[in-house]
Amino acid sequence: MKAPHSSSAGQFSVGLVQMSCGCNIDENREKAVQGIREAAGRGAQIICLQELFSTQYFCRVIDPDLFRLSETIPGPTTELFAPLARELNVALVVPVFEKRTAGLYYNSAVVIGTSGQRLGVYRKSHIPDDPHFFEKYYFTPGDVGYRVFDTGFAKVGVLICWDQWYPEAARLIALKGAELIVYPTAIGWLEGDRGPVGTQQLDAWETVQRAHAIANGVYIACANRVGVEGRAGQSVTFWGRSFVCSPVGDVMDSASTKKDEVLVSVCDRAVLENQRREWPFFRDRRIDTYARITERYLDGESDSADR
Repeated sequence: MKAPHSSSAGQFSVGLVQMSCGCNIDENREKAVQGIREAAGRGAQIICLQELFSTQYFCRVIDPDLFRLSETIPGPTTELFAPLARELNVALVVPVFEKRTAGLYYNSAVVIGTSGQRLGVYRKSHIPDDPHFFEKYYFTPGDVGYRVFDTGFAKVGVLICWDQWYPEAARLIALKGAELIVYPTAIGWLEGDRGPVGTQQLDAWETVQRAHAIANGVYIACANRVGVEGRAGQSVTFWGRSFVCSPVGDVMDSASTKKDEVLVSVCDRAVLENQRREWPFFRDRRIDTYARITERYLDGESDSADR
């Protein structure tokens, strides 16, 4: 991959840290620190870690003892990464298993600015409940809405993993002025999912996010974990493939499915501007026809308000 160009007023650079995770929290955090240092050294200004990066993906099982992995905000993670952001003059998106109070936990991401200040927190809105992805047991649905953070380099929206399948979330963030949407992620194959089914799953995952980029005229950056976690019979093979996508749907950079990697991509605001001019989806939205989008399901015939 080419080294990133130096940034200008019309550009900003994003870095993604894709990594495998072991059972030692300190070692995982140190690996993340080294990934951030590498990304910053290669010119990244906004750097995103993967979902729940400091631990293995514990939601593979249901175990009340695993709530001990949670932490407050501020807490150990922010205390570690705030000085690093200040030292490197970068903005960081740092996922946290957040303990708000006893019995109230979130799958969150803290956005840290260049002076080490907390720009805010996003709490994952869409919580899955699938085999070996038992997140509803651990996480309360997010209650902070869809947020955009001005990092000084770019306006960044944060969504987390399962959020990436929902066009409504990406659209609301884009309507709030985001130039970049980052998706800290932990997704992979269950045992037996490899082969044609696994290929379909990975292709669908990438395609839906590229579609968000095109439909909203924004850059998309997804940091996924990699490696095999769990014992035989309940393991998950995380497929990596972290990537950065342009507003026209081009995958600018992509990681492998097998190893730790750091991606750095330069994003050009001129591309974003041109895409929105040439395909003016925001202009042509029929906001007068979308009132029923907030309903769970539309039974029966559409009424006149939907025509």
